[in-house]
Amino acid sequence: MNLSGFVVQLLNGLAGASSLFMVGAGLSLIFGVTRIVNFAHGSFYMLGIYIAYMLTEKMGGGAWFWPALVLAAVAIGAIGALVEVLLLRRVYRAPELFQLLATFALMLVIKDAALWMWGPEDLLGPRAPGLAHAVTIFGRQFPTYDLFLIVVGPFVLCTLWLLLTRTRWGTLVRAATQDREMVGALGVNQAWLFTAVFALGTMLAGLGGALQLPREPANLGLDLQTIGDAFVVVVVGGMGSIPGAYVAALLIAEIKAICIGIGSVELFGIALSFSKLTLVVEFLVMAVVLVVRPWGLMGMPQALSRNSAPPEAPLRRADNLTKIAGGVLLLALIAWPIATAGSPYLTVLAIDLLTAALFAASLHFVMGPAGMHSFGHAAYFGLGAYGAALLVRVAHLPMELTLILSPFVAAIGALVFGWFCVRLSGVYLAMLTLAFSQIVWSVVFQWDDFTGGSNGLTGVWPAQWLSDKRSYYYLTLALVVLGTLLIRRALFAPFGYAMRAGRDSPLRADAIGIDVKRIQWVAFVIAAAFAGLAGALYAFSKGSISPDTVAVGRSVDGLVMVLLGGLQTLVGPIVGAVTFTWLQDAVARNTDYWRALLGGIILGLVLVFPQGIAGFVGQLVDRRKPADA
Repeated sequence: MNLSGFVVQLLNGLAGASSLFMVGAGLSLIFGVTRIVNFAHGSFYMLGIYIAYMLTEKMGGGAWFWPALVLAAVAIGAIGALVEVLLLRRVYRAPELFQLLATFALMLVIKDAALWMWGPEDLLGPRAPGLAHAVTIFGRQFPTYDLFLIVVGPFVLCTLWLLLTRTRWGTLVRAATQDREMVGALGVNQAWLFTAVFALGTMLAGLGGALQLPREPANLGLDLQTIGDAFVVVVVGGMGSIPGAYVAALLIAEIKAICIGIGSVELFGIALSFSKLTLVVEFLVMAVVLVVRPWGLMGMPQALSRNSAPPEAPLRRADNLTKIAGGVLLLALIAWPIATAGSPYLTVLAIDLLTAALFAASLHFVMGPAGMHSFGHAAYFGLGAYGAALLVRVAHLPMELTLILSPFVAAIGALVFGWFCVRLSGVYLAMLTLAFSQIVWSVVFQWDDFTGGSNGLTGVWPAQWLSDKRSYYYLTLALVVLGTLLIRRALFAPFGYAMRAGRDSPLRADAIGIDVKRIQWVAFVIAAAFAGLAGALYAFSKGSISPDTVAVGRSVDGLVMVLLGGLQTLVGPIVGAVTFTWLQDAVARNTDYWRALLGGIILGLVLVFPQGIAGFVGQLVDRRKPADA
């Protein structure tokens, strides 16, 4: 790449950084004050592009183009304020991860609302009037509109800085970022402060989306794509740091632009494709930053949050009634293929429910008792699935042996990733697990010769004696029951007690001789092994495997399962996995707008059962017990 090409790529990076910064700054503001990890933030960016497109079409373009962009951002801010008042105010007192579940459900509703209003096709907006031409820079053409975007980023940064440092409202926002409970104790109306911050944050996301209208088409995939980039910007820059978000957006956008500019090079006879790194480069940057500087480039350690949720009760061994209920459930599962002999589909669905239950139970193992929030557990599910597929296809091992080896493949991955992850906590730990998961996905997606790339691997069928789905169902049932019992046994072993002690009071646990980090590391590996077993069972059930198995959507599904069932109960992940998987299947088969219906159901469950379905049932049972029981 010559000098002129390098300069143009740097300018492209600066232009892309502006919208990335606005989305990241909005998410940082919202998290800093409300402590909500807003999974729907990318949806407001997507709506910004759609509404800007609609307004430019309605107004006829021309001179109305610029007012349309501003009005789109204002409209997104108003929608954000409405969402905060009607929904989020009702979940502020719920555990923080349930707030994440509520915003995930909101993302599903918004996606289908956009599908209903604008359809599934990509919509390309008009060129910006007055900035539709290009200028020559070092002999190359560069869009004038991109030069405008380069200026917009610093302008928004300066405006936010003045707002937050030179106004009383900004002082309150900064104070709430440090200690929101103390701000409330001083007589500040927290409700309206939260509403104003959420409206400003979503308006920034909407503005970032609207400004991209001349550069990229509006499409329904922008929400997940954007929220991943926004998380990276916020974490790399430092939670709550607006200047940090701008520096991180610049860093990531420039590295992406340079990788695109370099393209492919040959080193020692090996062709290296830098352009392929654009799929994962931001997560590589985030992983490096978090390992070297855990609080981000310009962030600081998070203040402890005074969570108003009730404290978690100690785990209790199963009583006689629970054992009887478990035995009845096991008998029902054994009889399931016989009772549904006329419907093979129900047997296939039952296999999916069982593998989802084991996957959710493995994630709960590190999230609940170990207290480590993971946003990238799909990496180990995928490593187990691809491990099984490759051992059968490449190594030509029998299927029975691959089911034994696949969990070890996932455990090896966790052994490496977990060593870095357990050194962090809270949101930073969750984001590092997401980074490693995306790195695994990128390798799987692009290694065509080994993993099949985007096409995946086919012909991954079970052994001949398991060709009948009912036989495979019984094998899956046996391994899932065994896996969940082993997970439960580990929680009541000395290792489980040490793990929970490290979660509840790391300092006291360390003082009595418990190596908390080592315990967490081992827990990370154990959870990954069981997730890998679930992935292997899934691969043989479907007969094929694709990169979607490792994608962020699979990790999000696992989070939803655990939280929906109840994080503070052992049966919660199983209840959540069965409920979510069954709802997803039943709703998707009955309506084109299944995401909105599913999101509405999840929102209703979150509002009615803030401790999860199993947690709510457990509370009812406890209330009915005699006081001296």
